[in-house]
Amino acid sequence: MKKRSVIKTLASGLVLAMAAASLAACSSTGGQASKGGPVTLSLGIWDEKQRPVMESMIQAYEKNHENVKVEIQLTRYKGGEYWTKLEASATGGTAPDVFWLNVLHAEDYYDGGILLDLNEYLEKSDLDLEKNFPQSLVSAYNFDDKQIAIPKDFDTNALWYNKEIFDKAGVAYPTDDWTFEDLVSTCKELKEAGLDDGVYPFACPIDFQTWYYPTVYANGGWILNEDKTETGYADPKTQEGIQCWIDLIGEGYSPSAASLSETNADAMFGGGQLAMVLAGSYMTPEYMGNEVINTKIDLVEFPEFNGVEPNIINGLGYSVFSGSKNKDAAADFALWMGSEEAMKIQGESGVVISARNDAQGYFTESNKDLNLAAYTNHSDKANPLPVCKSSAEIYDLEEEALKAAYSGSRPLVDACAELKAAADEVLAKK
Repeated sequence: MKKRSVIKTLASGLVLAMAAASLAACSSTGGQASKGGPVTLSLGIWDEKQRPVMESMIQAYEKNHENVKVEIQLTRYKGGEYWTKLEASATGGTAPDVFWLNVLHAEDYYDGGILLDLNEYLEKSDLDLEKNFPQSLVSAYNFDDKQIAIPKDFDTNALWYNKEIFDKAGVAYPTDDWTFEDLVSTCKELKEAGLDDGVYPFACPIDFQTWYYPTVYANGGWILNEDKTETGYADPKTQEGIQCWIDLIGEGYSPSAASLSETNADAMFGGGQLAMVLAGSYMTPEYMGNEVINTKIDLVEFPEFNGVEPNIINGLGYSVFSGSKNKDAAADFALWMGSEEAMKIQGESGVVISARNDAQGYFTESNKDLNLAAYTNHSDKANPLPVCKSSAEIYDLEEEALKAAYSGSRPLVDACAELKAAADEVLAKK
């Protein structure tokens, strides 16, 4: 998901503690699970909205695993609480047996030694990650040929619109075959039609995953090179993929960056103050739970940019704590959560898009009044989120550097030159 926190570098003390925990766990050969007795597993998650579907999946698992009970441990994501608690509990050897892991934290936590290599279990199963899941997600959780998570779900981006605002302005709705030029021209039509006070055609916040990374890549630009030693902010193609959004602010089609820092784009769309907004698939439950707009909205695919449909794919996975006293049972549960049965339950909830290829359609069918296929139609062509050990620090540098460009107080080329120097220096230290 696009929400993020500053990644803490896992200290050597954590690695040493995990080594000791792993030795202790190995001495019990998987704990209670190896003895055939009852096993209680813990599942660490951070989203209250997903608790009900997680409980349904757990019930289905427990039905066929009578000796296993799974208990949910929910820690909120806000303020980095989830990661802080996970790191502390891992150091103490008490982390959840299975827990959610996002792409942003995967490499750091792998290096920290808290993630169990699942290859041994995958070799004995019929899950077949190569066949059944998007390879961009599978590879995001693979380091040194070790698979450290089972893909859970993914998110892409789409263009939502408020039909009531379009109808009042007498402007035609967006369509799946829109281009970026169509978006700009429609913003102009809406503005010229005279929208209500405080209502804008669109919004352009400083948002990497949903806004400018997609257009950077569609334009042939780049953020991080393959060996993660250099950033691409100085590339003119990268800058063009960012400048296109700044130009929309300059035309008055979007609130200012300062305004969007006070009231974000999702909140403005939810309040009926935006005719259109880009949003990740994870926003669907929030929009549909909003009585101000839920009967007035629909969505289409991300408009093409330079003939390419831009998109970024990101996701979550199920990881197993390497210090678990019940590693075998925990790994079995994690793999089952990637099964056809489990992914069907998750997909039909409409909360997230199940990562499994044969289950993605359940999300799109979960609300037949919405064009949710806008999120999945071309997900196989979406670019993976560029990540490295320093990603969180670099994202913060990006946001700070781009504020001046988005506000119009500094040319983007100058902001990007400074950003590249600072970001490359961070990479050189890792």
